[in-house]
Amino acid sequence: MSTDLAVILNDRPGELARLGQVTGQAGVNIRGLAAFTGEGKGVVHLLLDDDAVARCRQALQGAGMGIADERQVLVVDIDDRPGTLGELTRQLAEANVNIDLAYTVFGGVKVVIATDDLDNAVAAVDGTLSERAGTASIWDQPA
Repeated sequence: MSTDLAVILNDRPGELARLGQVTGQAGVNIRGLAAFTGEGKGVVHLLLDDDAVARCRQALQGAGMGIADERQVLVVDIDDRPGTLGELTRQLAEANVNIDLAYTVFGGVKVVIATDDLDNAVAAVDGTLSERAGTASIWDQPA
């Protein structure tokens, strides 16, 4: 699994750069990112490898940056073609998984899924992967 940290920043020039510098100096590799602003604050979601979370948390807190949430997330490889997002999210919906947050990662084509039902989401995605021996799935698309 991977971890998503939701970091709270002030909405002013240079704050995202400061976040990048602080995490870089701590040796933390950010795998994906989503950032939003509103009401004078910024919320930045950072995708991290599990082994970097404690180091990242310590570095951010040492720099005075607040962490609003930490949660495990599902990172799914998807095909780079029209309709793949719809297929994946339909599959999760049919498994009664409500997606709280979704964003993409750096490099490759992957989607980060945050949900309060991570076990069911993993089962829904893994169930499709195990179907490879039998029927076609969204993972078995022609090139």
